[in-house]
Amino acid sequence: QVHVVESGGGLVQPGGSLRLSCAASGRIFSINTMVWYRQAPGKQLELVASITRGGTTTYVDSVKGRFTISRDNAKNTVYLQMNNLKPEDTAVYYCNLVTRTELAYWGQGTQVTVSS
Repeated sequence: QVHVVESGGGLVQPGGSLRLSCAASGRIFSINTMVWYRQAPGKQLELVASITRGGTTTYVDSVKGRFTISRDNAKNTVYLQMNNLKPEDTAVYYCNLVTRTELAYWGQGTQVTVSS
């Protein structure tokens, strides 16, 4: 059984920072791609950032220069450092882990609210 748990969300003022973490435990092997998605109220799920096992990263244009994705392969953990947060970043953030055999696992989500 595999457990995927996100943490680090919360309420922050515009311009503030948060660091999200997503850790996988259990029988999960060879995670290839780790991805952060978000879903704002009334909007579709949006891919925010991804990172391959080798460290190649991609970002949606709206977060480039503000968010940084990183991973610790030994800990099966992915991080999302979010700086200069804006109200439009408010959403539930989910991590998605895809193994070498293309099994996909999702976390339960963590709420990020950017408001003054």
